[in-house]
Amino acid sequence: MPTTTAAQRREQARVEYDAFIKGCPTNQLLDRLSDKWVSLVVAALSGGPMRYSDLSRKIAGVSPKMLTQTLRTLERDGILTRTITPSVPVRVDYALTPLGSSLAGLLTAVKTWAETHIEEVHEARERYDTETA
Repeated sequence: MPTTTAAQRREQARVEYDAFIKGCPTNQLLDRLSDKWVSLVVAALSGGPMRYSDLSRKIAGVSPKMLTQTLRTLERDGILTRTITPSVPVRVDYALTPLGSSLAGLLTAVKTWAETHIEEVHEARERYDTETA
C-alpha cells in the first residue's frame, strides 16, 4: 500500500467536502454564514472599513453583545480584520479581508434580492394564508 503525504491527504479531504453532511466543516461554515447578523455585517463592511459604533447604527436591532460576538467570529474565520489605533479614546476599525470581500458580493446580492422581492413574498404569504385558512 503506497503512503501518502500530508498534502495529498489534505487534498483528498478537500475533494471529499460535502456540505450536505452535518459533520462536514463546510456545513458548519454555511451554518455560520447563514446567520442574519453575519450577512448584514459583511454587507455593511462591503462599502469599506467601519468603526463599531458606525456598524451598530447601520445595523438596526443588533444588540451590542450580538454585534461583538459576530465581529469576533468573523475575525476568527478570517472574514474581517480588527485594527486598533491608539488614541484617546481608542479607535477600532473593522474591514473585510480579501476572503471577506469575495463573500461580500454574494451576501450583498442576497440582501438586495430580499429588498427587491419582499412585496412578492408578502403577497405569496397572504395568498397561502387565505388558501389554507
